[in-house]
Amino acid sequence: MDGEKVLSFVEENDIKFVRLFFCDIFGRPKSIAVMSDQLPRVFESGFGFDASAIDGFMNIAETDLLLHPCPETFCVLPWRPAMGGVARMFCDIRHAGGAPFEGDGRFLLRSAVERAALAGYSFKFRSKCEFYLFELDEKGEYTTKPHDGAGYLDIPPLDKGENLRREICLTLEELGDCPESCHHEKGPGQNQIDCRLRDAVESADDFVSFKSVVRTIAARDGLFASFMPKPLDDESGSGLHFDISIFKNGSERALGMGTEVEGAIAGILEHIEEMTLFFNTTTNSYLRLGSFEAPRYVSWVGANRAQLLLAKTARDGSSRLVLRSPDPLCNPYIAYALIIEAAMEGILSRSRPGAPADLDLSKAPAELLHQYKSLPDNLGAAVELAEGSQFLKKHLALPVLEKVAQCKRAEWEACWKAKDRRQFEMASYFDSL
Repeated sequence: MDGEKVLSFVEENDIKFVRLFFCDIFGRPKSIAVMSDQLPRVFESGFGFDASAIDGFMNIAETDLLLHPCPETFCVLPWRPAMGGVARMFCDIRHAGGAPFEGDGRFLLRSAVERAALAGYSFKFRSKCEFYLFELDEKGEYTTKPHDGAGYLDIPPLDKGENLRREICLTLEELGDCPESCHHEKGPGQNQIDCRLRDAVESADDFVSFKSVVRTIAARDGLFASFMPKPLDDESGSGLHFDISIFKNGSERALGMGTEVEGAIAGILEHIEEMTLFFNTTTNSYLRLGSFEAPRYVSWVGANRAQLLLAKTARDGSSRLVLRSPDPLCNPYIAYALIIEAAMEGILSRSRPGAPADLDLSKAPAELLHQYKSLPDNLGAAVELAEGSQFLKKHLALPVLEKVAQCKRAEWEACWKAKDRRQFEMASYFDSL
């Protein structure tokens, strides 16, 4: 799709509203619906909104930012009426003079992709997201009662989420978001849906759509979907695993294990602690890390699922890396951008990772664990590491880093002072996108 084709499609298919999708610096999705007859003007000059009213836009003095829709992301929302339909486009965010807004995650990610391309490399990502389904009460309010009591890979009748996952996947397919597989996860009412390998920006767009679709379909079926990292104290947390494949010089086959992939591993592990603020963005995130196979230590290996970073080799010799620490409340655009920048730093400097940790670190003796660094154990520690990071200051605009650090420090302090941490986190994160 280009702009002219979008306008023709809208007219020919009775599309009355177009939702302009975008995210703030925290990854929270936002949208503005415009009447379809306004699209020519929006394509030409953008659509303004008051950024000062949204904390995630850094309350900039220049209050008006402009949304510029990307026609290649146009799609019709299948759950809306066919007549007088509703479509959606993702948007770039710019200042009135045309300069990119420094807090636009799509811009940050595209910039990282372009820098990698100049060196001859490209990255593709696959997201694997876990989430919980909870029942609603008689008033339609969400509860913390899981939708079922099934476990890992269970089938009906224990697994009550099969039909809902099917609806989600079919809806995602209609949106062009490319689901790949789905199953019941370890926790009661916990599910996982995996998306296909895609270019970085497409994959991040897909993930933003994915959460909206999951929440919409769940509500339609009388359920509530939560992406909170640790909604149930004594059950598995919900992670967001990233599969990362690296390509060189336009090849259709990903690089195999060797100097370049090892360099990418080394770069990611070198900066993982300071990047954690952008992968694990809530106080609740740190209750998940280190429990139920979620990683705690900075380590890598070829097969052991309990590690932070897995390096898997396919039959054709290509490799994919699996980063297991992020959770569903992160900003996928910034997360992907930082991963690319860290990996490229390791590749270009020909760095080498330490030896793989081919053991279960959660059960390893204390004297063995001393050789491994660990991820920050709370949000406050993650903020401190991020504020002191030269890597982040190089790849993020300073106002973005300062705003994220300021807000997340305040969040950590509010949680620490709360009389009931559980109550604070449920109020803050349970219904977050």
